[in-house]
Amino acid sequence: MKAPAFWQRDGLLPALLAPLAAVYAAATARRVAAQGWRAPVPVVCCGNATAGGTGKTTLALDLGARLAARGLRVGFLTRGYGGRVAGAARVGDDTAAAVGDEALLLAALAPTYVGANRAASARLAVADGAQVLVMDDGLQNPTLAKDLSLLVIDGEAGFGNGRVIPAGPLREPVGAAAARCQAAVLIGADRTGARTHLPPHLPVLAASLHAGPEAAALAGRRVLAFAGIGRPAKFRQTLLEAGLDVAELRGFADHHRYNEAELRRILADSGRISALPVTTPKDAVRLPAAWRDRVAVVGVRLEWADPAGLDALLDSVLGPAP
Repeated sequence: MKAPAFWQRDGLLPALLAPLAAVYAAATARRVAAQGWRAPVPVVCCGNATAGGTGKTTLALDLGARLAARGLRVGFLTRGYGGRVAGAARVGDDTAAAVGDEALLLAALAPTYVGANRAASARLAVADGAQVLVMDDGLQNPTLAKDLSLLVIDGEAGFGNGRVIPAGPLREPVGAAAARCQAAVLIGADRTGARTHLPPHLPVLAASLHAGPEAAALAGRRVLAFAGIGRPAKFRQTLLEAGLDVAELRGFADHHRYNEAELRRILADSGRISALPVTTPKDAVRLPAAWRDRVAVVGVRLEWADPAGLDALLDSVLGPAP
């Protein structure tokens, strides 16, 4: 689903929904208070306070690459949103329909385990030899104890109207989420003053989002961009900053499953305006196999304002890098 527009501003409707939001927040507070299984290896969680995309998977991939560079065997844990696998399972030769799109992106880098019960997934990963676990989402999942939790914030969207679901985009109050985190990761410029809602003592690591290296070959090209992610407009901005000429952006709901008619329309309209269809890696793994060589794919990477600060944070949990 697409997030309701009123989640970004306060007003009468959010106020009317406040009693339901209070019930939701109370239920979340009771759930997260449970004690989770303590894994014998460090657990790093990339979580957020809001529903929808904030860059958690991008952060998880960045951390996974950094940890692998330290010589550690990484295991990714993710819910497998949109998939149909029951219980806990390791991602193998699967489709996005089976395990979710994010799981496929993670599995391209390191062994990845899906399941709503993160403790069950963690046990599988540890049995396979994982030396550190990286959770893509799961801050509100109490089944697995975390050693390092990072509160991921999209600087453009911030915390919306500051209210809890269904009155706003928050899964829980910002203060409650931040209290279980050792640092926040702010991706992009802070357009909404999100920092002011964080506890003063919480370290904030700043990062910016940039197009992946494959964008260089497309600089100057006229493109029709399409994306089913948390904020499709963010993909358009990334392409523009990389020098692509974005003639049009077609946004779909997060995790959207494209049908043949939609894809034929995108291809036909791209030809009509002499543009190259381009999408994200997350969307590409959801395309039917026959379509994947008919569109260009541009990914993203994180650039840290203070890489040493991030390394110090990882050192606090893992020990100094060799």
